[in-house]
Amino acid sequence: MTDGQHAVGAFTATPDGSTIAATISTQTNIGDLFMIDAKPRQITNVNQEVFTDIQQSAPEEIWYKSFDGRSIQGWILKPPDFDSSKKYPLILEIHGGPHAAYGNVYTQEFQWMAAKGYVVLFTNPRGSTSYGQEFGNIIQYRYPGDDYKDLMAGVDELLKRGYVDANRMGVTGGSGGGLLTNWTITQTQRFKAAVAQRDIADWYGFWFTADFWLAKPTWFRKAPWEDPQDYAARSPITHVANVTTPTMYVLGDQDYRTPPADGGEMMFRALKYRKIPTVMVRFPRESHELSRSGEPKHRVERLQHIVGWMDQWLQGKKNPAYSTN
Repeated sequence: MTDGQHAVGAFTATPDGSTIAATISTQTNIGDLFMIDAKPRQITNVNQEVFTDIQQSAPEEIWYKSFDGRSIQGWILKPPDFDSSKKYPLILEIHGGPHAAYGNVYTQEFQWMAAKGYVVLFTNPRGSTSYGQEFGNIIQYRYPGDDYKDLMAGVDELLKRGYVDANRMGVTGGSGGGLLTNWTITQTQRFKAAVAQRDIADWYGFWFTADFWLAKPTWFRKAPWEDPQDYAARSPITHVANVTTPTMYVLGDQDYRTPPADGGEMMFRALKYRKIPTVMVRFPRESHELSRSGEPKHRVERLQHIVGWMDQWLQGKKNPAYSTN
């Protein structure tokens, strides 16, 4: 009933089904009300005044091949004043879930990063929804693992285009994306800055402390004490000796989904011990939903810290708040 690069956020229909009212968003429009009969008709333009003085970019959709020939979808968001003859710093954004997906919705975080001079890459590696059951479930008992390889294949594809500086690349993500951020910096030293948000570092501890437990064999075949080697092998903290990337940890004091004690706190202390530049940003009163429904002030501060850390390590903009002496 609708087509094009957009997402229908919610809808309701008249009793006879002849007319539908829907909220529709795109990657450059937060969302407006449409009437759908013969074709969608836009009824509202609630952010017109806000966007009058804001220059935005429309992302470029890409498909690329991963290590095993599997096709992966992603998007490239460039700065509004993009010049293909220049080299830009990159931020790789990793979604959580892991069974979630990026799509045609407005993400102010990406637009703000692009406006600050970054190329932003966001992809849907295996495990993401929207590509069929086999694609989503293939990571079972292998998480993290091949999904990381999908992300790196996307970075390699972008580097082929010539406008990203391979020496100024950062990575960030929250929840499952925080886990994969931790995993990425333990597997490669190609990233010069990282921000892991509401992350997981130790699967063993997470099994006992998170606000849901893996009573059924979802990501692991057995309980931690029955197969501690598997839990250790897939826990970023096990491989922390490999990390050279300056890393920030963004945590909520009331996050029971990914408890800080089994995530960022562990990685922060380990990196401090190893004298790898690291800082921990903890938000009082905030749960796992900090980035979505946290206190407005905290949501603004979160974005400022993420980009501030990237600015320091990728653009040379030193911030005394991040002194790691």
